[in-house]
Amino acid sequence: MRLPIADAATVRAYAARLLRTHRRPLALIAVLHTLAAVAGLAGPWLLGRLVDAVADGTTTGYVNTLVALGAAAVLAQTVLIRYAQRSSMLFGEMVFADLREEFIETVTSLPLSTVERAGTGDLVARTTNDVNKLQHAVRFGVPRVIVAVVTISLTVVASLVLSPLVAVSMFVGVPVMLVVVRWYLRRATPAYQRESAAYATLNGSITESVEGARTVDALRMGRRREARVEEDLAEAFDAERVTLNLRTALFPGVDFAFAVAPVAVLVWGGWLASQGQVTIGVVATIVMYAYQVAGPVWELIFWVDEIQVAATSLARIVGVQLVDPDRDARPGEPADEDITTSGLRYAYREGHDVLHGIDLELRAGERLAVVGPSGAGKSTLGRMLAGIHPPTGGTVTVGGVPLVDLPLDELRRHVALVTQEHHVFVGTVADNLRLADPAADAEAQRRALEAVDAWGWVAALPDGLETEVGSGGAPLTPAQAQQIALARLVLLDPHTLVLDEATSLLDPRAARHLERSLNGVLAGRTVVAIAHRLHTAHDADRVAVVDGGRITEIGPHDELVAAGGDYAALWHSWQHDA
Repeated sequence: MRLPIADAATVRAYAARLLRTHRRPLALIAVLHTLAAVAGLAGPWLLGRLVDAVADGTTTGYVNTLVALGAAAVLAQTVLIRYAQRSSMLFGEMVFADLREEFIETVTSLPLSTVERAGTGDLVARTTNDVNKLQHAVRFGVPRVIVAVVTISLTVVASLVLSPLVAVSMFVGVPVMLVVVRWYLRRATPAYQRESAAYATLNGSITESVEGARTVDALRMGRRREARVEEDLAEAFDAERVTLNLRTALFPGVDFAFAVAPVAVLVWGGWLASQGQVTIGVVATIVMYAYQVAGPVWELIFWVDEIQVAATSLARIVGVQLVDPDRDARPGEPADEDITTSGLRYAYREGHDVLHGIDLELRAGERLAVVGPSGAGKSTLGRMLAGIHPPTGGTVTVGGVPLVDLPLDELRRHVALVTQEHHVFVGTVADNLRLADPAADAEAQRRALEAVDAWGWVAALPDGLETEVGSGGAPLTPAQAQQIALARLVLLDPHTLVLDEATSLLDPRAARHLERSLNGVLAGRTVVAIAHRLHTAHDADRVAVVDGGRITEIGPHDELVAAGGDYAALWHSWQHDA
């Protein structure tokens, strides 16, 4: 599954809304650059006046006056450009800050089921490559396009005011430029979209290979993974070659239009001057304007190319906002805290059910252990009970209300999931804990850490709760990171907890100690523990054996052992291995 890509109309509407939000700084940039462009027009105009004055005979004082005016124009242009560029940079930072905040808000609210089906590569590419390309265009491209358009417009107007007859020759290369640019634009968008998609696939292959390095090594899959990456690299190379070929056609065409314009003005203007229809000074001024306008036109063409890349990236970023929700919140207040599944089915791929008609009732305050062989559907059942995925058949309800009908914030007040995957974010330990409860003070954080047996090592950190962790901060072991995740769960304080092998990264003795520490915190709560260490099942009120996507046995530990079924075999095997 690929995340959606916004169409051109949606991208234009989004960009227009973003620019409207910042119309005042945008207007200031336009005014400053317009004044700078006007000051820049003074030099060629003064040169033309000087040529005519010398041809007709003039005085030293007049020449000095023109030189002084030219110097003043250069100084004014320098000052105006300085403040215009400063305003442009501030504008770019403000626009990009808004865009980045909105994008992060969108990404963090994506349905988890959609993210998992889409894979990591596409989303990682959008949050890295695409954001980087877009920020370059926002910070530099938009202001430079404004400068180029203003400068080109004023230069053309000034040339037409001086002599329309001479100025018309400036446009001799425009037909070639229009043909080349139109040819380029028709092909650029799909080419750059292919390029971005190729890098998304490449990122996914590399990320999967790195994250699964141990599996790759254990199964001797190195050659196959290398071949996969080489195939993705070949596609990226071909995509890059297509866009490069487009640029190699665009740039020479534009260069030709630039080169021919001043020559045409000089030849045509020289003939008109020989006929007495214009002065030599006017011709010199418009020739200088023809040379001067080449820079802004070239910059405009350059940014057209860059903005094509940015527009493709923006389409991919805006496309994230187009992801359909996987649930629709509806009014309804749970009558109690009991969780019930009825005829529960789930398929990651249509027609391939992982869970098959599971019926289960969880009483408030009950502890249920879920055990079974790998691939039996234990984790999928846990995700369904936590409301991560909407069921493809049947229902999962809390207090009679389907979990998928609850708004996400309310859902997490009822039930939460902690897996063996752990994440420590850049910031202090306190920042990481406040992700679960922004209002949690130092005392509440300390109690949460004590509950998961982590306060001792946190207190020993250089700055305690205020110690920076995450990338570039104090290193944490996987076990410590998992304890932070469990402490967040304590602060979140839902009435039902789904623990999917949440202590798997701890050694057995530490895991047993942590689970005993958690007993006090979990008192009164409903707990679903997906376990591979059967002492967790021994302590539970009931044990559910999952095999082939079905609950094959369920009941108290002692009863299941006495029954001599699958659980009894697992228990005796585990005791023997232990």
